[in-house]
Amino acid sequence: MSYPFIAINVADDIETNVEVSVLMTVYNQPFWYVKRAIDSVVSQAFNNVELFVIDDGSHHALGSQIKNYLTTLNFSAQYFRHENIGQSQSINKYVMLCRGKYITIIDSDDEYKRDHLSNCLQAIGGADLISSYTETIVRNEQDYYVPDKDDHTKLVHVDDCILFATLFGRKEVFNQLRFESRYAADSIFFEQSSNIFKTKKANFRSYIYYRNVDNSVSANLKKQYAIHLS
Repeated sequence: MSYPFIAINVADDIETNVEVSVLMTVYNQPFWYVKRAIDSVVSQAFNNVELFVIDDGSHHALGSQIKNYLTTLNFSAQYFRHENIGQSQSINKYVMLCRGKYITIIDSDDEYKRDHLSNCLQAIGGADLISSYTETIVRNEQDYYVPDKDDHTKLVHVDDCILFATLFGRKEVFNQLRFESRYAADSIFFEQSSNIFKTKKANFRSYIYYRNVDNSVSANLKKQYAIHLS
């Protein structure tokens, strides 16, 4: 099904000099997940922030819930909807609309701790792009491990990965490079950035990453290749 492009601005008074733009793509997640993620952005200690909620072709009921909830917030947020094109292409599509000096991402089933954006701003220093560690929520030891980007039959710990939503960088990085539509697009983006810009892994854990999600891309790859910790 093809959806018409929809964009609504739900902020009464948009800050013109935005420091941080947060992008969140949504595709048929339970609404309470999405609400939790939105609330964690809205409640940040650092608040010169704009939020783009990008509905990547979810069912209409979820879209309505998101729009209705956003209109109750006193926050600079915009809602966009388009046909399903995936997380990578959705982010690429809306980077050009971001007004922030810095751009970052939040997955719709995760959340920020209250000091996450403050930590990112403090850590980036003279770098152009950083990635941080996560407070990872798991059900068992297996959940700490995901398929290696170069060999899907091998597992690596999430601490040794680059994750979409821990990327935080100057807008110029996201303008110049694009995410590929493939597994480990986040790691590949970081590697490509490292060839052009100054990058680093920052040592803090204020992004809450829920690895106990059964239908994630990494979970499905693990099932496909029947890999597990020995």
